[in-house]
Amino acid sequence: MSPSTDDRTIARNEFRWAIAAGAMAAVVFSAILFATVALHRAPPGHVETIDPTTLHLSGEFAESNLGTTVGPDGQVTVRVVAAQFAFVPQCLAVPQSQSVVLRFATPDVIHGIIVTGTNVNTMVVPGYVSEVRTVFANAGDYLMPCHEFCGLGHSDMLARIRVLPKSQFQPNTQGKVGCGLR
Repeated sequence: MSPSTDDRTIARNEFRWAIAAGAMAAVVFSAILFATVALHRAPPGHVETIDPTTLHLSGEFAESNLGTTVGPDGQVTVRVVAAQFAFVPQCLAVPQSQSVVLRFATPDVIHGIIVTGTNVNTMVVPGYVSEVRTVFANAGDYLMPCHEFCGLGHSDMLARIRVLPKSQFQPNTQGKVGCGLR
């Protein structure tokens, strides 16, 4: 029994769809490979945990360590605690056109931060440290509201990031920089 014309047409169409699906898979795989090798992009592999019940007592999220710090190597690191219903500190000074590391922790519930007008957007989950690396291109004040409902006072939970020109971004002798609010 020989295959009919309809059977050959169906087989030919199935073969074409198999080629199209294989080509799409190859394109996606190539894009992932390019992003990994050439752009050094990868899924998060490093998960940093912290005890949410004691984070405020010692270590990097103790109250005296919060805010903006410039390290000996010039790296700018901002540490923030998101707690119902405030960010501590509420104003963060960062330099314009320089790499900044934002580190967040929370002792209570899930919070989310977004810095309006930028690509900064992350979740802050109890027991984990959230880290975002960015460069703020334009000087000015940016609002940073909590975008994850965290309770009845959620609508009042916001902070401000003050991006200062490099000439105005001056760390003190301990390497700390504040917003200069009175």
